[in-house]
Amino acid sequence: MTRVGVDGTRRTNTHAVGVDTAHSRPAPGLDPRTAILLLVATSVAVMQVDGVRWMPAAFVVGLTLTIWERAWRRVLTLLVTVGVLAALGFWLPIVWPNAVTTTTGVGASYMLRFVLVAAIGAHLVVTTTPTRLSASLRAWRVPRPISVTLGVMVRFFPVVANEARAVLDAMRLRGLVGARGIARHPLRSVERFVVPMIAASLRASEDLSAAAILRGLGSHRTPVPLVPPRFGLGDLLVLVLAAALAAVTLLSKGLS
Repeated sequence: MTRVGVDGTRRTNTHAVGVDTAHSRPAPGLDPRTAILLLVATSVAVMQVDGVRWMPAAFVVGLTLTIWERAWRRVLTLLVTVGVLAALGFWLPIVWPNAVTTTTGVGASYMLRFVLVAAIGAHLVVTTTPTRLSASLRAWRVPRPISVTLGVMVRFFPVVANEARAVLDAMRLRGLVGARGIARHPLRSVERFVVPMIAASLRASEDLSAAAILRGLGSHRTPVPLVPPRFGLGDLLVLVLAAALAAVTLLSKGLS
């Protein structure tokens, strides 16, 4: 699908039709089934009442997966975000106890849980193509409506992120991005970002639905993957690391 950019050049949208290029190939990662298991286990662990004790283990797993991808910008973002939220959630209420810092600490601690889960979810989204995800879910005998929906969702978020960057570039050319532009026209800045994003999201969903139909995801035949999903050495090492961290967390609770 070809689109005309703001600079007059033509751009081909390879994400909508599922074409693999040198820049669109996913980074090497875990088998999608391993990533899904880690994501579900981390969500259950850190979102429970005493989920604070599981946060260090979840942080180590998320950081390990991000380093494995060699996504150094995301590694730095994760370290800074976790450091700031941990300081606001656990250090600030102790050194400066009052109602404001206590409320801030509670909000930061809950936000930290979502950040740790998102770190593992980002690995799943970045390293998994819809084809690999569908093949893995078929190996689990997951119903087709669920597997097709999840496959479209995996491709939908990167497409929307690219559209958001394009909208921000256009707004930057018009001086609507930045402290000065937002302070001068706050409502106009929000409007000119939200309205194109709604249109871009609808257009992306239509493109992805058409691509799914062309790939035969809605047919009654069972497609045969070119590369069947298999568990590898990396999956084994990450699962052993997660099991060891879980054992250490449970042992530290028993000793305390």
